[in-house]
Amino acid sequence: MEQNYHAGFISSRPNWRKGFRAYGKDLTVLAADIFVLLALWGLCSFIWNHFALGTRDFLSLPWWIVVVVCVELACIWSSFGTSPGLRLLRRRLINEEGKRGLLLRRFLRVATLHLQPFLALEVLVTAKYTPRHDRITGFRVLSEMELQEARGPWYRSSSSLSIVLLGLAMFLVSALFTQVDLVKLFTNAGATAEIWDRIFHPDWSILGLGVRLLIVTLYMAFMATLFGVLLAVPLSFLAARNLARGVVGRSIYTVLRVILSIIRSIEPIIWAIIFVVWVRTGAAAFAGMLALLVHSIADLTKLYSERLESIDPGPVEAIRATGAGRLQVILYGIVPQIVNPYLSFTIYRWDINVRMATIIGLVGGGGIGQRLIQLTRNWVWDQAIVLMLLIMVAVWVMDYSSSRLRERLN
Repeated sequence: MEQNYHAGFISSRPNWRKGFRAYGKDLTVLAADIFVLLALWGLCSFIWNHFALGTRDFLSLPWWIVVVVCVELACIWSSFGTSPGLRLLRRRLINEEGKRGLLLRRFLRVATLHLQPFLALEVLVTAKYTPRHDRITGFRVLSEMELQEARGPWYRSSSSLSIVLLGLAMFLVSALFTQVDLVKLFTNAGATAEIWDRIFHPDWSILGLGVRLLIVTLYMAFMATLFGVLLAVPLSFLAARNLARGVVGRSIYTVLRVILSIIRSIEPIIWAIIFVVWVRTGAAAFAGMLALLVHSIADLTKLYSERLESIDPGPVEAIRATGAGRLQVILYGIVPQIVNPYLSFTIYRWDINVRMATIIGLVGGGGIGQRLIQLTRNWVWDQAIVLMLLIMVAVWVMDYSSSRLRERLN
């Protein structure tokens, strides 16, 4: 009796996570609809302003008016049709049996949807979420099986048509932004005649220098990969969710993930510019290596940690059950499962670093890329083509070798 009472007491505890998850799904429907409407409004306004007024503005009205109108339209859309938000969460509203006054109840649902942001207070107090905009108006959400049976042709769905319209508007705006001019593409090719003439008459006198610079580039990629692996392996154990235990472990995991995301979002060429200024131009190859190293650490740590999160917990639990310490669990339960994937990721990153090493040279990061940009700026295309051929050969060899090595590891 005592055990049953205890179980019943535990099961009746408030579950705020479940309540906010249900509340979040309904809020996501409204947010997705507002986002689609704002995107359509902005793109269509840009097209109108471009052709009618000759300006490149996304809004022709004050932003707050646009937001208010889109919120109202989103509430109407989800109450009178299948909106993109409902489609995204695989939902559809239907009228409950026996309920009359359908049109009036739809307008009532539009009005009650404005109270949805305030329902977070109810969830916070009661740990339960009640979709009052549906309860009051007599609607319900279809189940997955009912949704499959009720699905009609895509062209009869307002959500599908809106996505098609959004795609067409994005294509047109992209064409206007990039100033696509097919006439110039097909009629102005003669302007490149001098470039092609020099490319097809290469100056091989720069071959020796190009090989030496290519070697420097390859060593930059090798050093960045080597030190990147040495630092990323221990960091990956701190950035793996399944290995983060306790408040300290979770805090380290969260902070490390945020820092790695920020580092990865900055392109290596930007890091190269920073390090060129940092270590001065006299150490260009060192600056390029540091740029590749920083990005390699962030990228490899993410790849390694995600592999750690997908390991089989069985061997780990079995070794832990024998009384093994944390280090023994890592050595005998985790390491055997990650050796081959880690090697595969490392080879793949080295391949990327070889390609990127030629790019960061364009901003003074050393190696063959730096010399290549100097030649192209001075229109010495007969020598530039020789360096480009060396880069193509090196990239092809690295791509072929790395793919064969990864096949052997897998």
